[in-house]
Amino acid sequence: MKLPVIKHLTGFIAENDEDYVLETIETLESITEVASLKDEELDVIGELISNLYGALEVQKSIKEGKPQKEALNEFMQRVVGSIDK
Repeated sequence: MKLPVIKHLTGFIAENDEDYVLETIETLESITEVASLKDEELDVIGELISNLYGALEVQKSIKEGKPQKEALNEFMQRVVGSIDK
């Protein structure tokens, strides 16, 4: 996951609508079913999907009243904490 990408996407969600992100996730998940995709291509799609889901989580925290910076930091701490386990 890349924090700058997630930050950018949360801005996109705030300016537009989270439905765009949800539809993008569905589209990317559908693409992963193409049998001829290489592992590297699947990795890139997976990274994009992870960033999109991350942005949705951060946006949820922002809607609950947290400042964007705090929401981003807490999300990344959860991610890093789950990786360290």
